[in-house]
Amino acid sequence: MSWLPDVESSYQGELIRKGVHLSSLSLPIAYAFLDKWTVLWFLLPLTGFFLVTDLLRLFVPPFREFYHRLFGWLMREHERGAGTRSLNGASYVLLAACICVFFFPKVIAITAFSILIISDTVAALIGRRFGKRPFLGKSREGATAFLISALLVVIFTPKVSYVPTEYVIGAVGALVGTVVESLPIRVDDNLSIPISIGAVMWLLYGVLMPMTIIS
Repeated sequence: MSWLPDVESSYQGELIRKGVHLSSLSLPIAYAFLDKWTVLWFLLPLTGFFLVTDLLRLFVPPFREFYHRLFGWLMREHERGAGTRSLNGASYVLLAACICVFFFPKVIAITAFSILIISDTVAALIGRRFGKRPFLGKSREGATAFLISALLVVIFTPKVSYVPTEYVIGAVGALVGTVVESLPIRVDDNLSIPISIGAVMWLLYGVLMPMTIIS
């Protein structure tokens, strides 16, 4: 057991977890000012460290006990169960960051990952407190909060040429992210949200702005 309080079932616990989640916003902010390979030079070793410690937690019982004593209070029930084989949220966030930075053009990666951090946080807090009407696997209130906050992210994230079509592309990406976040699927949404948004935006850039060079 952790020597820290069990906050799994409390709204305060969700606030703490999402506060930690919001700290990941530093990654797209840094990427806005740095090049791809500089960011990956920092991000890949950090992700590797988190994955190694996470795998040790899953497969080495003494390390799992030590890990859970320190960080179990921040983990969800499905992440810390005795028979779990699920990576924790931080590992998935860092994996998503690596995938977005490596595969997607910079403006798309920043938008997709920023939506993950901001809109997933807003949706979780609104949905948990006010969610009453079901929408797919989540609540309509949470999904609405996700969409509105994602559209705001689209407005403020970098663009290639700042033409209206780019905002339409971002808005479609935000809508896709809203649906993916709400789907009752087994893939962790820290992966599914930014990858789906990035893939759709990249496709739409190719279809709607084929002559635009995005990097």
